[in-house]
Amino acid sequence: MNRFKAFRIHSEGGKIVARFDELALDDLSPGDVVIRVTHSGINYKDALAATGAGKILRRYPLVGGIDLAGIVESSGDARFAPGSAVLVTGCGLSETHDGGYAQFARVPGDWVIPMPRGLDAFTAMALGTAGFTAALAIHRMEQNGQEPGGGPIAVTGASGGVGSLAIDMLSARGYRVVAVSGKADAAPYLKELGASEVLPRAGLDLGSRPLENARFGGAIDNLGGETLTWLTRTVDFWGNIASIGLASGAAFSTTVMPFILRGVALLGINSSATRREWRLAVWQRIATDLRPRHIERIVTRTIELGELPAAFPAYLAAGITGRTVVRIG
Repeated sequence: MNRFKAFRIHSEGGKIVARFDELALDDLSPGDVVIRVTHSGINYKDALAATGAGKILRRYPLVGGIDLAGIVESSGDARFAPGSAVLVTGCGLSETHDGGYAQFARVPGDWVIPMPRGLDAFTAMALGTAGFTAALAIHRMEQNGQEPGGGPIAVTGASGGVGSLAIDMLSARGYRVVAVSGKADAAPYLKELGASEVLPRAGLDLGSRPLENARFGGAIDNLGGETLTWLTRTVDFWGNIASIGLASGAAFSTTVMPFILRGVALLGINSSATRREWRLAVWQRIATDLRPRHIERIVTRTIELGELPAAFPAYLAAGITGRTVVRIG
């Protein structure tokens, strides 16, 4: 196999340096399935890793990209025949293992998901970790009793990739969705995805009492911090809060009152270290009852592999709405 192009992240002199390198297959992390990568995506985590703004990688150098989709080139795992369409998200990609920003990837077979019927590589990466995370949150909430009749679901960080896809999926399932966004001009976009109401984050009255008037049946939170505290105070009896992100802060302060008086459940969502049986089940749901209806609206840009470096700063500046698909080629 000839050498191929990869966007690799290095640590040099205490600084993070990301650049395009020419690699051979033997340069990649070990694995028993080789995938010819055709598409990837950009997540906030990818921008943190590539710019050094966040400590994501646990060893260097590594190929960036926490998502990939493509075709099996060769396999030592009998579950995956050459020519099969597959995807991989999370699982340590671009943390401890070379990721998806390369023309080839080599990964353990247990990480590989057969492409669900009805999805293709572009659509799978339009969803990527963001879509998987949103769907995993809904899946866990419903496992814990959440249903549309339980009241509206608040989605914070609504205009980002996870938020956008969560709104689309929830509304398709029959939930009434209340979007919370810091982008004043995002309301038409969010309502087009299925939000019944859009609350500007800047105008929220977060309250101070251990329990405020209940306004939501549950929530998917991308922000953490004071917003997560507010949600614990305002989710109704037996509602679930799926905690996904920390864009507003890692720390939050609350009391036990929401949990022991209203039975509120706080569910942690880890999309990387997810059991394989859950991963398979969630991707099947993404292709069926949780399939977003507005993918073409949520994918706001498609770029080539060579355009990656210029794409990351906007993520760090919270200047991105929706999803970016990366064509690896």
